[in-house]
Amino acid sequence: MFISPPVGGPDTPFIYVGHGHTSMEIRDAVEADAGRLAELADSPPDVMRNLIHDRTVHVATAAEEVIGFVSYDAKAETVHVTQLAGSADACERLLAEPISFAERERMAVELLVPDSQTAVESAVEATGFTRSGRGPKFDGEPTVRYRLEPEPAEQ
Repeated sequence: MFISPPVGGPDTPFIYVGHGHTSMEIRDAVEADAGRLAELADSPPDVMRNLIHDRTVHVATAAEEVIGFVSYDAKAETVHVTQLAGSADACERLLAEPISFAERERMAVELLVPDSQTAVESAVEATGFTRSGRGPKFDGEPTVRYRLEPEPAEQ
């Protein structure tokens, strides 16, 4: 855990500025992450293992624990975020990965957010995505389609 250095002289040793926090790191997912990803996605570990092998998958970690993940692939001028899980803060940080890839390739980014996933929805909206309509239902739950268009090319 990170704690800000004390402020003041030797007679005031326990005064801290700011809040203590744990730093978040983003890294590529590895097969050993499949169990934790399965917990986050409420999915079988074998499905997550296949996801790690078949797609680009990044995880957010804090204190060496996986706290969120994003998976995506690119097809037909669009980067498709296929799964996103974690806190709003973790999801926001994780979305930077497919967005950065899409910007380099001049591609749009799309994803579907189930109505019940408010933390994911707030992260998606905070990173600049706009609603582009209703998506299909997954397990009977409605989804919203979000899209982020690439910036116009410089002239």
